[in-house]
Amino acid sequence: MANAGCNAIASRVDAVPGGTPLLLRSYDSLRGQGAPDLAPLHSAAFTYDNALAVIALLACQRKSQAERIGEALRLAAINDTRLRDAYRAGVVEGRKPLPNGWWDAQRKRWIEAAHEYSGAYQDGTSCGNVAWTALALLALHDATGEARWRDAAVRLADWVAAHASDARGAGGFDGGIESWLLVPRTASWKSTEHNIDLAALFGWLARIAAPGGDWPVQSKRALVFVAAQWDAPSGHFWMGTMPDGATPLRSPSALDVQLWAQLLPDAPKAWQRALGWVERMHAVNGGFDFTDVRDGLWTEGTAQAALVYRRLGHEAEADTLFAAIAQQASPGGFLYATREPRITAAYSFYYRRPHLAATAWAILAASNRNPYVPAERH
Repeated sequence: MANAGCNAIASRVDAVPGGTPLLLRSYDSLRGQGAPDLAPLHSAAFTYDNALAVIALLACQRKSQAERIGEALRLAAINDTRLRDAYRAGVVEGRKPLPNGWWDAQRKRWIEAAHEYSGAYQDGTSCGNVAWTALALLALHDATGEARWRDAAVRLADWVAAHASDARGAGGFDGGIESWLLVPRTASWKSTEHNIDLAALFGWLARIAAPGGDWPVQSKRALVFVAAQWDAPSGHFWMGTMPDGATPLRSPSALDVQLWAQLLPDAPKAWQRALGWVERMHAVNGGFDFTDVRDGLWTEGTAQAALVYRRLGHEAEADTLFAAIAQQASPGGFLYATREPRITAAYSFYYRRPHLAATAWAILAASNRNPYVPAERH
């Protein structure tokens, strides 16, 4: 599974000759049963998806392809005023990737994400996506020893510390920046998942004694928030908070929060009870759903579960999940985001389209690669 996924991602990079930096489309094709043709996704390269692709390519020794995507992310990190949640897929010819845009056939004009409600998320800056981009850059630093990757990751971490630190409730970090029609605003809610990512990022920077901020303090700040979202009676994590930054958001239940917490170094053993919650509240035939709606298999999350099961020594359970994941291969080699035509995400939907992030997570699971720590710690 790892080789097939890496071949698929690497071939998309190699399809563009030369060594120029580039970003990959998050959805390899918009064709899919029951999937609407959404113009904002045609050329969207989500930073999270491309960061995962970097780490996955490194896991299967495709360093040159990983560096091309990584360089595009590095340029965005050092030259954009803030890292966007998505850019336009393709070659980066200037100082930074272009904003995503698309041709509106009905209005007969070019549209950029920042100007449209349909693309507003893409112009935002989610702290979780910033963290994942920095983790990808640190993975490249780990693989090459080159300071440029570490320094770009430090720049991103500094941005989070300066713009998202929040003392309300259990502290931690807020959601980042939401952007609506060129009017950025603070995302005052907090995400448990984002703070898990940030705890991993700041912890990595602390371990390598990266220059700059007080990384152990920042990591502890994120971890304190994560720990506060642990609900011991039910044995699972709340998704985050309401916009007041303190009141727990008790519904829906989010699969990734329960799983990613297990990947943190020195995660408390009690948190493993969340796997029982996952099996009760997220299980569908063959795998897991994004939420407790349980309306279908989410390939990306099922791969995340396979990785967690492997790392905790539950090989039989992981093998069952791998069998279900393998069935989601598309003709082009990417994995479909879902098995069903459409499933419910937290506040939107996933459709049965070939998906970069799903493919990357499957590679990580098959390679037993924890993206939260340097490769030598495996």
